Amino acid sequence: MILRGTVFSNILGKDTGITIVTPGNLQEGGPYKVAYLLHGLCGDSATWVDDSMLPVYAREGRTIFILPDAARSFYSDMRHGPRYFTYLVEELPQLCKAVFQISARREDTAILGASMGGYGALKCALSRPEQYGMCGAFSSACLFLKDGLAEQQKPGGKQAFIEQYGEQLYLDFLAIFGEELEWKPEYELLELAKRFQNKESKPAIYMTCGSSDSFQPSHTQFRKEMEPLGFDFQYEEWPGGHDFFFFDHSLKRAIHHFGL
Repeated sequence: MILRGTVFSNILGKDTGITIVTPGNLQEGGPYKVAYLLHGLCGDSATWVDDSMLPVYAREGRTIFILPDAARSFYSDMRHGPRYFTYLVEELPQLCKAVFQISARREDTAILGASMGGYGALKCALSRPEQYGMCGAFSSACLFLKDGLAEQQKPGGKQAFIEQYGEQLYLDFLAIFGEELEWKPEYELLELAKRFQNKESKPAIYMTCGSSDSFQPSHTQFRKEMEPLGFDFQYEEWPGGHDFFFFDHSLKRAIHHFGL
């Protein structure tokens, strides 16, 4: 079953899009596992349903997939904009649990995403390990955000960034991080991961990237940095680019990997 609509968020102060994909035999026999599936920079709450085989993958399982809308926020509490991170990790789960028979156990809760959504999934799982036991991140953006923000502040850095990624993304970053592009440790994935060295409740992480993706070098480096930190961490790479052909295959593998 696919449900598309909006919910009113007190955190965001507005109606916001949401899509729900349920198993084909959804009955009263819950609670069900839950997976929050995050869209990329140019997507919305319907993108995974429209551009992947998610409804087919969900049909035979016992997992309810929640697809929120977070605009171009990088799943952050924006400096000049809505608090999408707080909405995603605090308000949205409560809204969904009030309607669906969703398990409250972290072992039954996954967060997944591609590109901007991959960054968002990692950020949420590493920030709130008590909530998310599983994290899938495909072709993730901003694995080394501190370096990216620092590059923009160098002479000529702004123009170089705009030429590579476009002016709109630069404006997005100003809205998220402020005019000074301020970096904070809670934005940086490795900084969050290193806090776990003496904790047991580490989320299991499954990451993928296509060998032709421009983000591939950062994934190789991120994998090396993660290996000594003691996570249940698996990284896979195969031929592919930064597109939904690759994202869909990654989603299918993640569902199998986590038993969703």
